This record gives sequence, structure tokens and C-alpha cells, in this order.
Amino acid sequence: MLRIPIAERPQWQQKAEEFGFEFHTMYGEIYWDETAYYQFTLEQIEKGIEEPTEDIHQMCLAVVEKVVNDEALMRRFCLPEAQWDFIRQSWRNGDPSLYSRLDFAYSGNGDAKLYENNADTPTSVYETGFWQWLWLQDNVDTGKLPAHTDQFNCLQEKLVNRFKEIKYLTPDRILHFSCCKDTPEDRGTVQYLEDCANEAGINTDFVYIDDIGRDEHGNFSDMDDHVINSMFKLYPWEFMMQETFSESLGKNNIRWLEPPWKSILSNKALLPMLWKMFPNHPNLLPAFFEDELHLASGVDSMVKKPIFSREGSNISFIGKNADIEASSGPYGEEGFIYQATHMLPKFGDSYTLIGSWLVDNQAAGISIREDRNPITQDMSRFLPHVIV
Repeated sequence: MLRIPIAERPQWQQKAEEFGFEFHTMYGEIYWDETAYYQFTLEQIEKGIEEPTEDIHQMCLAVVEKVVNDEALMRRFCLPEAQWDFIRQSWRNGDPSLYSRLDFAYSGNGDAKLYENNADTPTSVYETGFWQWLWLQDNVDTGKLPAHTDQFNCLQEKLVNRFKEIKYLTPDRILHFSCCKDTPEDRGTVQYLEDCANEAGINTDFVYIDDIGRDEHGNFSDMDDHVINSMFKLYPWEFMMQETFSESLGKNNIRWLEPPWKSILSNKALLPMLWKMFPNHPNLLPAFFEDELHLASGVDSMVKKPIFSREGSNISFIGKNADIEASSGPYGEEGFIYQATHMLPKFGDSYTLIGSWLVDNQAAGISIREDRNPITQDMSRFLPHVIV
């Protein structure tokens, strides 16, 4: 695994905006960075990332099966009791999922170590599935990269095929897409997924989360008063389950993407559960609930993570790495889990995180984020990769 400098494509910013990638630079800071790329061997991808991704995903599903059948564990995951049946039925009905992303620390040597599972609202899907592939094609066409250069990236193809399967499961439904207002990255992500659904032959519509209402019968509806019966929402389940309209969840005939059972996988309580059920697995880090820290004897540095934390918010270090500055954010009231510290590999001045994508149950590609801070957050730079 190497980090290799490369010249930027001429006027790539203009091309990005022509293709709808308007958030390549945000708040005056570079988000998409093509001044370098990461190079992997095929064995590093297949053995180091792809196989562990699919293995861990199956382990995560085993956690869901255990949690939905145990009220004490549902409480451990801070899931509202009023929504337990909603979550259980979603799992027992086999409600289909679309995609997810596992975040790993991996240097190209040794075992990739799981940091977390972004199973409910993963972003950077457009950059991964389309934009970095276009970067590869352009650089191969201009001779900056050899003609045989490849990329671990079948994400867009698998998304389209998955949408075709979902269409078969719920024919003749309009699939609404939704995100919050004033979130350019979220809007771009949702637009890309809507384009993939259209390519699969699904009729779609869009409504902001903020604009969803209820009709006289209690059905969720859009701005044109059309009843919503199928929806992809880039909005966390833990937020939805606390909204005033949460009493209606499960009472409407809606096929949700992601399904309610994903509220278990996107929850940091997943990490200590994985360690309990699959102790000493080579791709897992020791992780513990707050009241079980006595089990962490011998672990001299830990990362403290809120159960609902997203985008690296409210992360802090305890033990020998306690001097690393904690990240800010709105989480923590729900409680914390503790995960053994395993620092990200450092290439030059940057710490590097690998996101490994799944569509349904299959590994589908990787994304790479880097930051000068060891905590990867929403503005951490995205860099492309190649396989040689």
C-alpha cells in the first residue's frame, strides 16, 4: 500500500460541477483531493479488505439476531422501547437493505481492524462509485496511469442491480428519496442514489425530511400530498425514533431503506457485542460497555465513543493517548462504549482510513479518507485509489 503523488487533471473542478459534484470543496476547504492516490496489490484488496468485509458483515447480522430477541440488549443499544416491535418485525420480515460501509484501519500489512459499521446513513457513495472511477479513466486515457491499472470499485453496478431486486420486491411503488435541507453533501448523495434507482427502472420522487407531513389518515405524505409507501432516507434511525411523528412508525405500509433493523448495526454498541460473540477475531479490536471496563485489563489505551456518534463526533482517547484532542459534537448523553486504541496508519503527515462498501451482502469497493488528525471527520479529504 503506497501513497503516490500525481498531477491534478486540468480544470477538474469545472468537470466536477458539470457532473453534479458541487461539494468537492466545502467551507473553503478541499474535500476531494487528487494530488495523490493510494496504490494496492490485488492480494491486499482481496485478502486484506474484501474477505474480512464480508466475514464481519455476517458476524454483524448474527449480532442483530441476538439483540432483537433480548430486551436487555435492546436497552443496551439505547433503542426506544416503543420502537422495539417495529425493529423486530423489520428483521423477522427480512426487510431488504441497500448498502453499508465498514471503516478499517489498514496499512497494507497485517490484519485490517474494524473501527465501526456505517450501516444506516453512509455518505461518500457518489465519490466512491462514480467520481473516483472517472478519475481513473481520465488518467489512464491521458497516459498518466498504465492501461492495466484497475480499481476495487463495482459499487455503482451493484447498487443498480440491488435496486432492480428491490423493485421486484415492491413493484409499482414510487420510491421517495429524502435528506435534510441545507446539506449539500447529503443532497448530492441522495441524488446519486436516485439516479441509480432510475437506471434500475424505479419511479422516484424527492422530498426533504423537513417537509414530510401526515394526511388525515396518519399516512406520511410529500409536498404534493402523495402518500409515501417506499422511502430511502438519509436520516438516522435514532433521530427518527425520537421525532414527534415516531408514534406513526410501523403503522404505515412503508418499505424503508435502510430498514429499521439497521438501527442495531449503525450503533456503536455493536462493537462490544462483536467482541463478546467473536472474541479475539483478527479483524476486531477489544471493545467494552461502560459498566464492563473491568474486563479490559491489560488494555493501556482506549477510544471512548458515544453510542450514537457519527462522522467522528465526540471521540476521545483515554490512557496513554489521552493527549490527543477530543472531537466535538452533539452526542454522549446516551452513553459510551470503549474500544482498544489502534492508531490509523500514517502516510506522510496524514492518517488514513479505509471505508469498505457492501451492497446487500457483497463487498463492492473502497473509499479512502485522510486527515492530519487521527480522528476522521466529515471534512476529512477523500483520495482515489488504484490496484496495480
